[in-house]
Amino acid sequence: MLRQNFTPRNRAAWASFVKFGGVAAAMALAGPVAAAPTDDLKTLLADHYAWTLRESPTFASSVGVRDYDTELGDPSLAAEDRRAAQAGAFLKRLDAIPDAALTPADRTNKAILRRMLAETIEGNRFGQRMILFTSYSSPWQGMAGMGERLNFRGKQDYANYLTRLEKLPAVNDTWLAITQQAVKAGYAQPCVSMGGVEQAIRGVVTTDATASRFYTPFVKYKPRDASEAEWTALQTRAKTVIGGQVNPAYTKAADYIRTRYLPACAKVASVSAQPGGAAYYRFAVRQQTTTDLDPEAIHQIGLSEVARIRAEMDKVAKSAGFATREAFVAELRTNPKYYAKTPEELLAAASRVAKIIDGKMPTLFNRLPRLPYGVRAIPAEIAEGTTTAYYSQGSPQNRIAGTYYVNTSKLDQRPLWELPSLTAHEAVPGHHMQIAMQQELDLPPLRARLAHFTAFTEGWGLYAETLGNEMGLYDTPEKAMGRLSYDMWRACRLVVDTGIHAKGWTKDRAVAFMRDNTALSAANIDAEVNRYIAWPGQALGYKLGELKILELRRKAEAALGAKFDLAAFNDTVLEQGSVPLDVLDAHVIAWIAVQMNAG
Repeated sequence: MLRQNFTPRNRAAWASFVKFGGVAAAMALAGPVAAAPTDDLKTLLADHYAWTLRESPTFASSVGVRDYDTELGDPSLAAEDRRAAQAGAFLKRLDAIPDAALTPADRTNKAILRRMLAETIEGNRFGQRMILFTSYSSPWQGMAGMGERLNFRGKQDYANYLTRLEKLPAVNDTWLAITQQAVKAGYAQPCVSMGGVEQAIRGVVTTDATASRFYTPFVKYKPRDASEAEWTALQTRAKTVIGGQVNPAYTKAADYIRTRYLPACAKVASVSAQPGGAAYYRFAVRQQTTTDLDPEAIHQIGLSEVARIRAEMDKVAKSAGFATREAFVAELRTNPKYYAKTPEELLAAASRVAKIIDGKMPTLFNRLPRLPYGVRAIPAEIAEGTTTAYYSQGSPQNRIAGTYYVNTSKLDQRPLWELPSLTAHEAVPGHHMQIAMQQELDLPPLRARLAHFTAFTEGWGLYAETLGNEMGLYDTPEKAMGRLSYDMWRACRLVVDTGIHAKGWTKDRAVAFMRDNTALSAANIDAEVNRYIAWPGQALGYKLGELKILELRRKAEAALGAKFDLAAFNDTVLEQGSVPLDVLDAHVIAWIAVQMNAG
């Protein structure tokens, strides 16, 4: 799963970015209009990106723009309303540019920006915009990781970072005010998904300021332009800010969650029980899948995929000498030999799988990214309540590598036979490959740095797991069952997410469905179902995106026959960056036509 670096953690790739000052309309709407539509669009895209940087200063810093390095942005609802209004003006300006006069590439640029702006405007109309956190993420976690995503080159960078932290208490008060307003209006997260939220916030607080995640930049080497006295002063200031301002803000937030939010949490798991919830869920489904499929159609696709994968799991179980799938799954869940004994052992195993895959990447792609990635443990304060792993994108501009985060809590719930699929999804050829390549493409910043459509990005991650077949990763029945379990996991999401939010399923029913059909551990199932409850619709993009990519691959193989080249196909899927599924479909179909006529 992709964890976006420019947000405290997204409810949806675009909606959350807007939540913290992301995409908005340019204010310069009254300037002279260029003569040619292509020039109009180029100017509009430049205006849009400049405004995005101003409105989202931490994102600007993450891509190497230093103009706003002391700012955190305005997360207030009034600011969101202002940005949505500006998005409407920007959209009007965009619609005035005729498609017919644009190149195919510019028509794609226009269509993508239009979708993003329209979703920004529509999403701002729902009361759910006031829900700032899920069981999986929160603005407090995003802020805690800010120092890990920035490049500190000189003493001024450290001073700017501390100036930002000094503004955190005011931003924290705004988050809490929005959350209190949400509760009063009936937009509280369900009780059954809230178990780890308080600890995820309180766990950031440390008695020793130097042990804080906020202090991470100050354990590095002294910047060259700072004297020893200046460096000592910066470190002292950091301890003061963390102890005197950051920690009290986090304690205040955690206390609020415990004493006021949890008593008011929602008793029903479905977002449809909230005011306007059914309409919001339909919006979330469209946004996350980039399709017009309704929840019932998605539910049925999920049931069909569950049946297909179950049959494959039965075959693998028999090949391993077990009479039934259930018997093999029970063995995989309970035999200690399949589990690491220490966090270091699990990280070492994940790292080894990553390096094995690295060595096979040239067989799958003609182009590989320059940016490397590393492997780290998920921060302890969120590990027990979050998913098994995630990816955090790097920044070529800031010289920061991507990171494959592995959950090292509850080791008896983190089987080693999952690692090939998990690593293929989160690192390479999954998220790191796709996102690092996107960052290097010759595209407008809108698409190279901002566009992350869940159905494409997560669909690619799941498709990357299937590429493990070509790499020989699933060379034992245990690993083969691990891959199928992960495939089943994503198929179950189609059933469970729509079941909860459109068909009235309880958490217990969702957990039972996952337990009966996957090989996931009890801890992973609980964390995952909590995530689907708290983050409606997001989990639908994975399987639907993968199905589209596999459909296009089958079309290419059938049309090209012996001329089909897997590396060329994979390059083609990635060469536009993250796009809606209809844009991907048109692009690959055009590529197939070109290949058919070549040579």
